[in-house]
Amino acid sequence: MNTGENAEALRKIIDFMRKGSLIVLGLHFYVYCYTAFKQWGLAHRFVEQVLVNIGNMGLFSHFYVSKVAALILLLVSLIGAKGKKDEKLKVSVALRHFITGFIIYGLSFLLLKLDASVQVLAGLYITVTSIGYLLILYGGNLLSRIISKRLDTDIFNKLQETFPQEERLLENEYSINLPARYQLKGKIRRSWINFINPFRALLVVGTPGSGKSYFVIRHVITQHIRKGFTMFLYDFKIPDLSVIAYNTFLKYRHKYKVEPKFYVIDFDNIYHRCNPLYPESMTDITDATESSRTIMLGLNREWIKKAGDFFVESPINFLTGIIWYLKKYKEGKYCTLPHVIELMQTHYDQLFPVLRTEPEIEVLINPFVTAYVNGAMEQLEGQIASAKITMARLASPMLYYVLTGNDFTLDINNPGEPKIVCVGNNPQKVQVYGAVLSLYISRMLKLVNQKGKLPSSLIFDEFPTVYIGGASGIEGTIATARGNRASTTLAVQDISQLRKDYGKESADVIFNIVGNIISGQVVGDTAKTLSERFGKIMQDRESLSINASDTSVSKSTQLESAIPASTISNLSSGEFVGAVADNPDMKIPQKIFHCEIVNDHAALAAEEKDYVPIPKPREVSQREIEDNYLRIKDEVAAIIDEEMERIYNTPELAHLLVSRDD
Repeated sequence: MNTGENAEALRKIIDFMRKGSLIVLGLHFYVYCYTAFKQWGLAHRFVEQVLVNIGNMGLFSHFYVSKVAALILLLVSLIGAKGKKDEKLKVSVALRHFITGFIIYGLSFLLLKLDASVQVLAGLYITVTSIGYLLILYGGNLLSRIISKRLDTDIFNKLQETFPQEERLLENEYSINLPARYQLKGKIRRSWINFINPFRALLVVGTPGSGKSYFVIRHVITQHIRKGFTMFLYDFKIPDLSVIAYNTFLKYRHKYKVEPKFYVIDFDNIYHRCNPLYPESMTDITDATESSRTIMLGLNREWIKKAGDFFVESPINFLTGIIWYLKKYKEGKYCTLPHVIELMQTHYDQLFPVLRTEPEIEVLINPFVTAYVNGAMEQLEGQIASAKITMARLASPMLYYVLTGNDFTLDINNPGEPKIVCVGNNPQKVQVYGAVLSLYISRMLKLVNQKGKLPSSLIFDEFPTVYIGGASGIEGTIATARGNRASTTLAVQDISQLRKDYGKESADVIFNIVGNIISGQVVGDTAKTLSERFGKIMQDRESLSINASDTSVSKSTQLESAIPASTISNLSSGEFVGAVADNPDMKIPQKIFHCEIVNDHAALAAEEKDYVPIPKPREVSQREIEDNYLRIKDEVAAIIDEEMERIYNTPELAHLLVSRDD
């Protein structure tokens, strides 16, 4: 450490060197301009004798020896100089003075070759050489005042926020592996994002345009089909992802032990038909309850936050009773959602007696019958009208046609009949279609989450546009389906979007129980939550202190966020952060990542150019759709007429008839 005595000694040495430099330069002028000094009357015999003695040491053996000696002494004095630091000074300014002075000092001898008197030449030479000397001195002092340690080179702290990431390709029979590159202390390195256990669920988060589908979802689809997964794909903007799934299926279908069938549900462009309420899939009235809750909450999202409310549970119970009645009637021959919708519209005088013929739903129907008999029509309408009006929005010939067919069942991972099923929504009809698709998904999840089935991949693009609640909903699937080899992939834009459509509690549960998460650009609470989830790393910190003659730099280390919320809020498209889950037999030390996923854009473009469209199994005419629509109405009317006639003709059932007490 420097002490006061050492600093004072250094200052004296510097002063001595600089004085020595000036003395040598003065002697240089005197010797090589001696004639001029003599004419100016500045010569003396004693000085001449001293100069002769000095010259014998070789200082004046050549013109440049003394001049270079003076320069060296000056430079040595400048090395130890410490001027007052100034953060505004630039190296270029100091070097400009220093180099200019050096050139003038070195080339000033050319002035001695001019055609002029000795006195004029000597005066010019001394003046110009002195100016060069002073510029060197000034430039050197400026250099000593410049702060060499710069703390503003990494203003966003990007270098300190880098950390080692997984560079190995860790692959197994179920994994999803994404090639990537990342920065580590300013260097670009190759890495891999290894989702080696997709059965612990994968959450893909990112604002529109962040690259969720192009960089992540498409690879989940292609890699899982290549590895023999059955698949259920919710394609919000069908057929964007469905075309990728279909062409990948064509490429790898030979790898399946039993080749799966490819099905598409699209209400605007009909491919296949499927009845989500097919009776064989409902073994208990609780299945009907879950189905009715799913579709009612899907149509009335605000009800999600009012679970347990009288005027929320009443319509759900009413719909449950109708579904279960059709399930039991003639072994479920008419158990479809369109038949349910039409049966709901029947007048109470006929509907209630018919429903009461089924003992299992007596407890569900009695409150409505009592209200009707007692003339409490305002209460009754409050209980039932909301269900009738809501369900009436689904009364579309196209929907009726798709929902009453039986091209396939929803047990996609059945070893004997594996399937790849794509269901599509329409952004302009999201509320109506989303409710029906929610029913498909709810029924599918219950069938998939069973032992002894094939591995399945359940992919939901824009997940908040459908509602999947209940014990067998998405939360239950993520929590329990890992042992049944069901991989769940959810794509959302923001946690606030999920909270809006599912409620805060359910959204937080979904967000917290997923094992794998990958996020593009997100802001607000989502970015903060993710930053906290990724934890902290040890980062270097420096502080700079400036005083009159010196600067001091202190260094320390402290724990800071590995990926701050501000960084997540400013990610570029294709740049992702996240964390992966590992297995006991395949540990991943570096689970956190912040990298850019590497897509071969040219290869993907060429591949998409060769894609073939999904073929339609048949062409459906508008006449067929209309005929199906009218047939359903006729069948429901026939059910009412047949059952009412049976009640009227059977004395034991006469008590089922109801009439309003006005």
